[in-house]
Parts: sequence; structure tokens; C-alpha cells
Amino acid sequence: SGQLAEHEAVRKGIGLFDLSHMGEFRLRGPGALAAAEKIVTNRVLGTDPGQVVYSPMCYPHGGIVDDLLIYHLEDSVLLVVNASNIEKDLAWVKENLPQDVSLENESYETSLLAVQGPRVEEMLQQMTEVPLSDLGYYRTCPAKVGGLDLLLSRTGYTGEDGFELYVKDAEAPDLWNRLMEVGKSYDITPIGLAARDTLRFEMGYCLYGNDIDETTNPLEANLGWTVKIKKEDFVGRDALVKQKEDGVSRKLVGLEVTEGRMIPRQGYTIEAGGSPVGKVTSGTFAPSLGKGYALGYVDSAFSKVDTELNIQIRNKAVPAAVRRAPFYKDGTRKSK
Repeated sequence: SGQLAEHEAVRKGIGLFDLSHMGEFRLRGPGALAAAEKIVTNRVLGTDPGQVVYSPMCYPHGGIVDDLLIYHLEDSVLLVVNASNIEKDLAWVKENLPQDVSLENESYETSLLAVQGPRVEEMLQQMTEVPLSDLGYYRTCPAKVGGLDLLLSRTGYTGEDGFELYVKDAEAPDLWNRLMEVGKSYDITPIGLAARDTLRFEMGYCLYGNDIDETTNPLEANLGWTVKIKKEDFVGRDALVKQKEDGVSRKLVGLEVTEGRMIPRQGYTIEAGGSPVGKVTSGTFAPSLGKGYALGYVDSAFSKVDTELNIQIRNKAVPAAVRRAPFYKDGTRKSK
């Protein structure tokens, strides 16, 4: 199936993703949660077991090492990191762990499948005894799904309701086949990475390596809500406190192409009155909206919603306006 059909399948029905390239690190020991608290900007101490937390992990200068999910489990803490950052993150986390916490890299024996879309709860409920309507957004629990033991969470990167399933590598093909089988009557569709990118993009979710990296900090990237300055101590805190006091000189904004059908791409220049004020970090045709959109950093003075700017696309100044993410507003993901 083509990328547009796959995109639509997730917005209207159910899509199945193989995300096994993602990385998983397991922290164990009495200080595991406190150790996670120290290396990420968001708050994980004080959460209940079964809670999942999204957070950037920063360098001392405030730049972003990676953005990740932290799973607070009964017996351990699971960090789920971006595939391209596994080795770098592993070294960084190790360097910042106290003596009483052990780290296991489970990336290469763990597979991750995701089911996403408005009809997903009804379908998955046929495969598990866990009452899915009771599993809130960003909550996790061990579960048997299709007879296989796995870790289930109500999380995703699409803006739709959805679940992510962490399973032993050896059992992943079985799980995939069982999901496809039960999903048949729901027109379940396997989804490739191209559609995964347009889905996340319509929600304005950051992609590491495009929209955030070691040269950007969470305050510039609209991730200020994940930076808990009141936490006494975490890596990058001093730099972020100072940045917060000084104010940021640039901001990550959403941009809608307001005339024509041209598509902004990474690296294109954003202009105001003929002068460059920023650069596009992600850009694409947004299938659910029928037009081109971009994410990019602009000088803070030009970051207000509805500000009119231009994007240089193939030697043409194409009109665009600042828009608040998510661009796609009809997603079915739970709010709690």
C-alpha cells in the first residue's frame, strides 16, 4: 500500500507498525527511578508504577542528547530511545548512573510493535483479558496479548489512540501474524516509516535529528512543559534555568503554506520581509490537510501564531503562516 493510503488507514482505521529498531535500556536497583530523574528534564520521581513519561535528556549545556520514554515499572525502569542514538545514549546513561543502579541494553532482544488508529481498542480487546478501557493514556502494564507475554502501553507517535507492545524478539513474528489475523476484519494495514513520519508531523511532534538535537534545547523546541526547573538537580538544569531567565532567541514553530501546492523541506530558508529569520527542520505534504506544512526555528520575534512569513522553495518566496501544533486536530489519542 502506498504512503498516502497507509497514512489514511491510521487516521480512519488501524495501522500496524514494526518499530523494533528502537532502543530499550533497563535500569535496576533501589536508585533506578532517582537515576532516571537525574538524567531527564521531566519529573519521574513521584510517579506511580505503570506510568510512562516523555522527556528530553540533556547535556550540561542544555542541548538534547535524545528524547525518550521512561517506563516506571514495578521492578525496574525502562528507557526507550531513538534507534539512531542507541550507542550514544548507552554511553551517556552509563556515565551518569550511580553505583547502585545497573543498566542492561535490551535493544537487540526486544521487538516493538505498535497498533494505532481510532478502532484499535476494540480490536486489541479481542486478544487480551486486560480491560483496555481502564488503561489510560501514557499508562503501561504487563499483559498477555494473543497468548504472548509482553509489556503493553497506551502510547504512540501518531496522534491517534494506540498501543505499543514490547515483546521478546523470538515472539515478534507470531505477534505480528496474530495482530494481522484478528485485525483482518478491521482492515488493519501495515505501516511503513514514510507514513509514520507524516503522521507524527501532522501532530507537530519533534523528530530527533531533524527538529531537535544537541544544538537545540527543549525551551526553544516548545518542550518547556517537559522541563521541571523546580527539580533540584538534573543534567542541564543550570543552563536551562539561565536560558529561561534570559529568554530564547529562537523558537520552533509550525508553518502552513498558505498559497499554492509547494512543499517545504528540511534546510529551506524562512524569511520575513525578504530577510532570513530561520530554517525549516521538517517539511512535508500533510495528507490529512491537503497542503504543505513545515516545522522550523525562527527568531522569537516572528514566532507568534498567524505571523506571515515566506519560505524559499526552489527560488520562490512562498507565503506561509505560523500555526500552532497539532496541525491535525481530529486525532483520537486519549487526553488522560
